[in-house]
Amino acid sequence: MKTVFHPSATRGKANHGWLNSRHSFSFANYHDSSKMNFGLLRVLNDDVVSGGQGFGQHPHKNMEIISIPLSGDLKHEDSMGNKTVIREGEIQAMSAGTGIFHSEYNANMEQAVEFLQIWIIPRSQNVSPRYDQTELLDLHLGNTLHQVLSPNVSDQGVWIHQDAWFHLGTFDQGIETVYPIKKEGNGIYAFILEGSFEVNGQPLGKRDAIGVWETLDLTILALEPSSRLLLIDVPMAF
Repeated sequence: MKTVFHPSATRGKANHGWLNSRHSFSFANYHDSSKMNFGLLRVLNDDVVSGGQGFGQHPHKNMEIISIPLSGDLKHEDSMGNKTVIREGEIQAMSAGTGIFHSEYNANMEQAVEFLQIWIIPRSQNVSPRYDQTELLDLHLGNTLHQVLSPNVSDQGVWIHQDAWFHLGTFDQGIETVYPIKKEGNGIYAFILEGSFEVNGQPLGKRDAIGVWETLDLTILALEPSSRLLLIDVPMAF
């Protein structure tokens, strides 16, 4: 088993007034040669956008882009004609493929929106652009891992062009669970959203992360009440 520990305090920072962003991997003006990716996980940005503000129309190509609101509402528009609002308790996936333009704005004027934006390198280049969004109906059920993304069109959550699986879960203090890695050659990036956990013996606080690979499973123990985490199960080889 191999591991890499990413304390929250070591993430990149970008504060533009209307945007406060933390980067788990090299992004924009933040560069760390030791944090370019975890396998095919390329970007994990933790963004807070002020009321009414956001990202104007900009392009993407050949990337699977996932947005998960943690609080507030995110307004999305794109060159495929999609106009929608992504709310807390929902997830969005967009395959940029041959190319797409989109914008993202805080849908509210009076409160910030906090969301994760995650980029996964796809298995195939130049696919047809597509958009997917769904409500995560069972997230309120605690002490279990809820699948929110997979490679399978008919599976639970949204789907992408990669052998990756995302799970979210909120756990009571003292609850332990074992997560089996979905596919040989994949690794797990565990990102703590709230509270604290012990993951394969490594204590992790809020916004800490650990990457684990060359193992069959991951043991997760919640150390505080209402501790919440995101698991990203992703291929390690390009």
